[in-house]
Amino acid sequence: MDTIAAADYKRTTMAVLAYEGVRPFQLSVPCEIFGEVHCEGVDPELWVCALKPGLLRTSSGFSVGTTHSLADVPRADVVFIPSWRLPYQPPPPELIDALIEAHTNGATIVGLCLGAFILAETGLLDGKRATTHWAFSQEFRQRFPAVELDEMLLYVDEGELLTSAGVAAGIDCCLHIARRLYGAHQANRIARNVLAPPYRAGGQAQFIERPLGKNLRDARFRSALDEIVRNLGRKHSIDTLASSLAMSRRSFTRHFHQIMGVSFGEWLINERLLKARRDLEATNESVDQIALDAGFGNTKTFREQFLVRLGVSPAQWRRSFRGA
Repeated sequence: MDTIAAADYKRTTMAVLAYEGVRPFQLSVPCEIFGEVHCEGVDPELWVCALKPGLLRTSSGFSVGTTHSLADVPRADVVFIPSWRLPYQPPPPELIDALIEAHTNGATIVGLCLGAFILAETGLLDGKRATTHWAFSQEFRQRFPAVELDEMLLYVDEGELLTSAGVAAGIDCCLHIARRLYGAHQANRIARNVLAPPYRAGGQAQFIERPLGKNLRDARFRSALDEIVRNLGRKHSIDTLASSLAMSRRSFTRHFHQIMGVSFGEWLINERLLKARRDLEATNESVDQIALDAGFGNTKTFREQFLVRLGVSPAQWRRSFRGA
């Protein structure tokens, strides 16, 4: 599994930018994931770096102070930009210079939520993929047409540049970084400590305001998906589902992606993995039986999909949540 910037985890330094008006939750996410000793061997040095000297007033009214400054950012291995001010204001030149210098020094830069805007301001994202909070996707595209934005994703990993969607997606992104740095087993232990899922299937489509149920087709569409989730062990095909909804395969495929943000096949695998993870955590069923109940057909396919998408084997997942 890849590791970030070739940094030894024992000496990894992480800088979290603090600025006037910062949202406390956004600021605290990387601090909670990487600033606490969750398990042995996960002990990076974390700096909260103030954009300007003195106490910084948060969006919630209280102030924060820190001994680190913007001058420390270029020396960090990983730099987090925890969102940004609203209404949007272009960042000061000294922040852009610090981020570019950090990147030149080999740092990984992470734009959480509206922090993706600041990362895009550096020009480093030009020609690359990124995401941000879906509600600000139109403005992002207008400001940064050279960036390939996908507002359906919870986070995007472009190697030394990462971006995430809003608020809670910052947790997903930070846990992903933990997997890259320390491996899936340690990242899962961190996730348990903060009571977060180690891997959250799906994307922002589940949160975007496109409610179903405005017409008969949407009501039947929701009912059909609920029926599939209740019976994941059965075989399900696009043709059968489209026919049950009196839709052509092409029309159903387009409608499904528009509503759910992913293909039917991708959604189905995610739902099957979600059920399998729950069964691994909460039951004593064998891996073979869990694979069958989730609809994978055979254990080999189940193990392959589990490893590719979650980075660990089913047995490792079970041990992480239930103890060795």
